[in-house]
Amino acid sequence: MKVLLVDDHPLILSALQGVISGLGSDVSVSTAASARELRRKLAEDADHDLLLLDLQLGDADGFEVLSEMRREHPALPVVVVSGSDRAADVLRAIDLGAMGFVPKRASNELLFEALRLVMSGGIFVPPVPMGLGSSLPSHDSVQEPPPPLLQPRPLQVQMQAGTAGAAVSVAGLTPRQNEVLGKLLQGLPNKLIARELNLSVETVKDHVAAVLRVLNVSTRTQAVLAVSRLSQQQGGGSSTPPAQRY
Repeated sequence: MKVLLVDDHPLILSALQGVISGLGSDVSVSTAASARELRRKLAEDADHDLLLLDLQLGDADGFEVLSEMRREHPALPVVVVSGSDRAADVLRAIDLGAMGFVPKRASNELLFEALRLVMSGGIFVPPVPMGLGSSLPSHDSVQEPPPPLLQPRPLQVQMQAGTAGAAVSVAGLTPRQNEVLGKLLQGLPNKLIARELNLSVETVKDHVAAVLRVLNVSTRTQAVLAVSRLSQQQGGGSSTPPAQRY
């Protein structure tokens, strides 16, 4: 597995490189200290399996770089590794196509859990409170703590990794609606979902509306977060790991 780390802080970059190298002997890790160096390395070798991206880069805004990576390298999974764990930043990163978000204060075990989930086709969301507002809070605004994303509902989620992503089964959804949800987890827009499932765009919109209603959320991004959080909770991934830091 080839991993590319992007962070402009030498100590953090070195620490992450050591941690990721510990995943196994088949893991090779390269680094970039800037967005410019990231672009150069991908131009020289686009064959990477995973990109770990810091949001605070000296020569570019991390969210803009994330958008660029999803546009220019759509097959490359991106996990944000950030000094922030604010709900607004998590929501924005997932909304822009990140497959995971790991705060830098997290333990090594949480990072490993996130990478395993992403490489198996899932989306990792850290155990931080999430709001239900239909629009994202301002990046620099100070707000009261939001209510939990997930309401106490008896939803059951099963996720199984596959070559095309994670197959998902949420109780209360029809098989077709679960198929649509699986495509949402891959970040596909309605038109592509319609094409892949041989449905009309209007039918896909109806299925998406049903998915949001069952999950008790109001946006596609919140649906992705809800499923990720539920699957982690039911799989034991929502507890806080031991306090080994990197």
